[in-house]
Amino acid sequence: MRITKQHINNFLFLLGIVMVVIMIFTFDVDFRDLWGMILKAGYWMIPILAVWILIYFVNALAWREIIKNNLSPDEHVSLWRIYRLTISGYALNNTTPMGGLGGEPYRIIELTKDTSKAQATSSVILYSMMHIYSHFWFWFTSIFLYIGLVLAGDHLPMNWGIGLALLLLALFCLAGFYFFSLGYRNGLTVKVIGWIGKIPGLKNWSTRFLERHIDTLRNVDQQIAALQSQNSKAFYRSLILEYVARLMLGLEVMFMLILFGKDGGGGFGGYMLLFLHCVLVEAITSWCANIIGFLPLQLGVQELGYAVSTTALGLTGEIGFFVSIIARVRQIVWAAIGIALMKVKYKGKYE
Repeated sequence: MRITKQHINNFLFLLGIVMVVIMIFTFDVDFRDLWGMILKAGYWMIPILAVWILIYFVNALAWREIIKNNLSPDEHVSLWRIYRLTISGYALNNTTPMGGLGGEPYRIIELTKDTSKAQATSSVILYSMMHIYSHFWFWFTSIFLYIGLVLAGDHLPMNWGIGLALLLLALFCLAGFYFFSLGYRNGLTVKVIGWIGKIPGLKNWSTRFLERHIDTLRNVDQQIAALQSQNSKAFYRSLILEYVARLMLGLEVMFMLILFGKDGGGGFGGYMLLFLHCVLVEAITSWCANIIGFLPLQLGVQELGYAVSTTALGLTGEIGFFVSIIARVRQIVWAAIGIALMKVKYKGKYE
C-alpha cells in the first residue's frame, strides 16, 4: 500500500490523541488535588490559557516572515493557515517523543499543499532553527538580566557557584551562536544527513538518501543560506518576533504568582519587577526542558525546571509545584486544541 500525506497526517493525529490521554492520566498528583489547584487558579486560568493565543500568534508572524521569503510571486499562504499549523506543530512537538519528529514533518507535509517540497522543507527547517536560535538569545540575555537585578539591589542570590554557572551558560550560548552562524551561512541538511550516516547501522540509508535527494537537499541548503545573506531584514524580524514570544512566557508565570499575593512591591514598578523575575523562571525552566527535549511534554523535566528556578528566586516549593502543575494543565489544553486543528479541512495548490 502506498503511504500518502493523508496516511501520515492520520497517524500523527492519532498519536497526538494517545499521548494527550497518557499525559492526562500520568499527573504526579491525584485528580482531587489537581482539581483543587485548578479551583485555586479560578478565573486566572483564563489569562493563563489566553496568553498563549498571543504567543502562538507571534510565533506565526515569525514563521510567516520566513515563508514569504521562500514563496514564488504567484504563491500565497494565509496568516490563519500559518497560525493553525503553528499551533498544531507545537502540539505534536510537545506530545510526541523526540519532539521535532512530530511537528516538523507535519508542517512540511501541510506546506507542500501550498508550495514545492523544497520550499516547504526549507521554510520549516529555517523556522525550527530560528525558534532554537531565539532560545539561545533568551538564555544569553537572561544572564545579564540576572546580573542587572543583583546590581540594582534585588535580593537575588549571588555567589561563586552562581557566578560559575552563569559563566558556563554564557559559554554554552556563545558556542550555540557560532554553530548557528555556520548553519545560516552554508545550510545544514546535507551535512546532517552525512552525520546521521556515521551512526552505526545507518550508513547505507544515509548514502541511498543522499543519492536520491541530493539536488533537493542542496536546494534547501541554498534557501537556508539565502535568508540571512539576501534578506537580512526578514531574518532579523523573525528573530525579534521569536525573542518577544520567549519574553511573553513570563506573563503566564506572573499570573500564577499573583495568586500567591506576589506583586513585587505593588504598582507598575512592582509588577514590572515581578515580570522580570518570571522571565528568569522561564529562562531556567526552558533551558532544562530543552536540554532533555526527547521526553513527551518534557515529562518531569519541566517540573524540575520550575522547582529549581522558583527556589533560586527565593520562592517556596509549594509555589514551584503549583506553577508546574498549572503549566502542565495549560500545555495539555493547548495540545488538545492543536491536535483538533489538524482536522480542519484545507484545499491547497499541491493536493
